[in-house]
Amino acid sequence: MTKPSKFAHVVYMTRRYDEMIAWYQKVFEADVVHQDPALAFLTYDDEHHRFAFANLDLLKPGGDGGRGDVGVNHVAYTFASAGDLMDVYKRLKVDGIKPYWPIHHGTTLSLYYADPDGNRMEFQVDHGTVADAVAYMKSEAFGGNPIGIEYDPDELLARYEAGASEAELMVMPVGPPSGIPAEHGMA
Repeated sequence: MTKPSKFAHVVYMTRRYDEMIAWYQKVFEADVVHQDPALAFLTYDDEHHRFAFANLDLLKPGGDGGRGDVGVNHVAYTFASAGDLMDVYKRLKVDGIKPYWPIHHGTTLSLYYADPDGNRMEFQVDHGTVADAVAYMKSEAFGGNPIGIEYDPDELLARYEAGASEAELMVMPVGPPSGIPAEHGMA
């Protein structure tokens, strides 16, 4: 069975955006890799980001300022290769477990799943090195599309099974920037 190679990151939904970023910077001595009014990505080690923060005041305005939608959005697990990710996709699909959001973030090729209680997780493969990811997250391209491009996991699985190389599987698809699906708690 293919298992994740490591725990990657956690994403928090917040209505205290600036306070949360400052707190995690202070407590973890974390560095901001990318920050805009809606999203921030921080790291404290050799991962491109360990924490991400989504500003609910911009992404889901009109909340009551209470606990509501605030909290963990998802946790992420890294797999060793796109082939491993496709093996997991195929195995889970046979059991009727399908991702609600297949997306290439530029830094990762990802599949998002929800468990029976609705807890969300991201299964991902890093696209390039950590240095590549940090450079991309600091680029204008990422600033213009920090979410990524959706892809068809069945098409990617077919390419994998036909012998496509890892590099071919990891190419970011061409298409319009993705919105965030309602299942992700931000729409």
